Amino acid sequence: MSKQLRAVMAGCGGISRAWLDAIQTIPDLKMVGFVDINQQAAQERAEQYAWKDAIIGADLAQVLTATGPDVVFDCTIPEAHPQVTMTAFAHGCDVLGEKPLADSMETAHRVVQAARAAGRTYAVIQNRRYDLNIRRLTSLLASGAIGEVTTVNADFYIGAHFGGFRDHMRHVLLLDMAIHTFDAARLIADANPQTVYCHEWNPSGSWYDHDASAIAIFEMERGIVFTYRGSWCAEGINTTWESQWRIVGTRGSVTWDGAAGLYVQVVAETGGFFSKWVEVEAPAASPTARIGGHAGVISDFVRCIQTGAVPETVCTDNIQSLAMVFGAIESAEANRRIEIAV
Repeated sequence: MSKQLRAVMAGCGGISRAWLDAIQTIPDLKMVGFVDINQQAAQERAEQYAWKDAIIGADLAQVLTATGPDVVFDCTIPEAHPQVTMTAFAHGCDVLGEKPLADSMETAHRVVQAARAAGRTYAVIQNRRYDLNIRRLTSLLASGAIGEVTTVNADFYIGAHFGGFRDHMRHVLLLDMAIHTFDAARLIADANPQTVYCHEWNPSGSWYDHDASAIAIFEMERGIVFTYRGSWCAEGINTTWESQWRIVGTRGSVTWDGAAGLYVQVVAETGGFFSKWVEVEAPAASPTARIGGHAGVISDFVRCIQTGAVPETVCTDNIQSLAMVFGAIESAEANRRIEIAV
């Protein structure tokens, strides 16, 4: 029987609800502490989810000392992630944290090195990898159905009226959301980034203070090109939150609407001006596919801590997705193509 892990949650804002909804479905987890700079928020989360015996506090180190947990769930703002993570390592805890991994590449490298030095696992909750349909898509591509992947295109157009801090963020689209799409592109292409050229702008009619739209071209490994077009202030005909995709291979193409819509055509015969194509049914997800959104990522993290396996979204891998974000920002600010070095 697997050991039940004891967990402390740091940061009890709105996003913590998605985590706690998922945690309720995982019997191998017990919440023993809740921490927030607003202690009342921590108290409310503990009461809302009926963790009556959990320790509540505003100081993470004190709560960790009092509870002796196995893991820390970091739901704080990006600027706080390094401090939360380092404090967790100092108390012998593994960490699963909200994206992004860190608020700069310099800090990301420091935290990754700290995880190595402490012998701890630090993973990021890239929950959109754990989507049933992206697993169907990657299974299709891995089968070689469309040949060798050459091009990956993603469109993300959402008119999101958040209110609050996002309305005033610099690089709001790239920092707050694009990492999901960039991480998905790495998964779909099975390739890491090498260079990027990005242009940001704030369209007329935008309700954001700073640039909320962007276009980026990434050169990936094996000569693959990934293009991204996105906006947080696009009114009408919105894409799904998972983006809208086209993947081109040497023997066919796939479109994916970000939901259940996977459309595949492969070459059946060549020789004319146009090749002849046939439609192919996208496969069902493998019974062993890692799915389930937040619950899937958290369950996988728990299993890895229990067994010593490496999580799919471990920091040493996820730093590549973060590098795409900061590479795109650097390119947009410098108005030039940037080499991405991790």
